[in-house]
Amino acid sequence: MATATLDELGAQLGIVLRHPETIHQAFVHSSYYNENAGSVAGHNERLEFLGDAVIGLIVSRLLYERYPNEDEGFLTARRASLVNRDALAAIAAQVGLDRYLLLGRGEADTGGAARPSLLAATFEAVAGAIFLSEGLATTRRWLRRLFADQLDRAGEGEPPKSAKSRLQEWMQRREHRKPHYELLATTGPPHGQIFTVAAVAEGEQLAVGEGSSRQRAEEQAAAAALQRLTDEPEATRRTEPAGRSG
Repeated sequence: MATATLDELGAQLGIVLRHPETIHQAFVHSSYYNENAGSVAGHNERLEFLGDAVIGLIVSRLLYERYPNEDEGFLTARRASLVNRDALAAIAAQVGLDRYLLLGRGEADTGGAARPSLLAATFEAVAGAIFLSEGLATTRRWLRRLFADQLDRAGEGEPPKSAKSRLQEWMQRREHRKPHYELLATTGPPHGQIFTVAAVAEGEQLAVGEGSSRQRAEEQAAAAALQRLTDEPEATRRTEPAGRSG
């Protein structure tokens, strides 16, 4: 990536980039690294891991300060509405991070730069890189600016519910049973593990989700299960738990 391009990115982010090589690595997808290992120092998965924690910490503090009288459940729901794949991908697209991505040929040809999961991961990697190169204070100012509108909107109306909460309420109301979550697999290196979790109710596997943490995987599984259940025709849906009779 050319220095001019990095200067342009710094202006776009509102940050003077003192260590551009770290920021550069945040845009190197593993597919590009695998095809061009000799031309780049590494890919962005370690930075993604770090950035995930940095974003969670900073947004948690912003919410903690914004809502001094609210309880843990309220703050957790607010954070879930701000820090999720789709929300982070939207910010990444808004900032234009997709224009700086380095992808392998196959990933690029299949439209990887527009995929929400890849955009969200890039945003996390950039946050991790800015934290390493510019420090916590700069990263906090940057994220506060990016999340300003969302933080304002987060105060409107009732707090959003997580997919897990919505699935549990729907199933208890409609099917008189309660879902739980089972870990199916953990893959990848310690710094970049992927968790696979199933949403299960009375022995029936409802849906499967994946994520960089077990909590994220459970949310994905719950969202998929809720979509499946609400999309199914009423005649094919279970309305009574196993073992019950009229």
